[in-house]
Amino acid sequence: MKREQAENDPNALSFGGHLEVLRRMLFRILAVVMVLAVAFFCFKEWTFKMLMAPSQWDFVTYRYIERFLHRLGSDFTFTEYHINLIATELSSQFMTHVTTALYLGLLGASPYILVELFRFVTPALYENERKYSVRVAVAMYLLFVVGVLMSYYILFPISFRFLGTYSVSDLVESNITLHSYISTFTTLTLVMGLVFQLPVIAFFLGKIGAVKADFLKRYRRHALVVIMVVAAIITPPDLMTLILVTIPLYLLYEVSITVLKRMERAKS
Repeated sequence: MKREQAENDPNALSFGGHLEVLRRMLFRILAVVMVLAVAFFCFKEWTFKMLMAPSQWDFVTYRYIERFLHRLGSDFTFTEYHINLIATELSSQFMTHVTTALYLGLLGASPYILVELFRFVTPALYENERKYSVRVAVAMYLLFVVGVLMSYYILFPISFRFLGTYSVSDLVESNITLHSYISTFTTLTLVMGLVFQLPVIAFFLGKIGAVKADFLKRYRRHALVVIMVVAAIITPPDLMTLILVTIPLYLLYEVSITVLKRMERAKS
């Protein structure tokens, strides 16, 4: 009904008008991203201290694991290690600094980008679509943040520790390039943020009737195998990291089943 009224509204925007609104929105998003990127670029010491923290042997995750095990009566402590980060090209540090600032600027601006996209799409939605679209947008962002935090505090530190200290011989010394470190960090962070969108994907598939809760429940065991394969692909080849990724992904699968159940109950 609302869309029909919009078509007959003399104040409704034309196709060119929508393009102009889109252009202004993209310009605002670009401006915010660039401002944040410049800020991250200027605060170089703080930025790279944050990024390099997961590579340290005394990272906060290891300390919490040790405290937890000590409370259980274990005297386990992580072995101290030191891995050299090197730059092999003249401009590699500067270019890594620039690209990292842009990446963090985009990540920092993601809440604003989400709001702008929602404001752009909202006029074309029905009233009932607006109600759940806000919830979906918030859920998408929160899940993305959880995925990013898991990558930063769990997946990447353990991956770096395993791969950086792995050695085929005492005669081989590991010197990791700065570019390799940052690219691995950003890739894992992005992948985990996207993988954590599983409940949202299930929501949309349920909306169009492509999947139902009973179907996901019936194939739980198959899903676990698929999840383990995906976890093995996106993580380094060690059992600990595989388990740490498989568990939350399977929990997200169960959350997806719950989401579909509630959706089906609401329809009936």
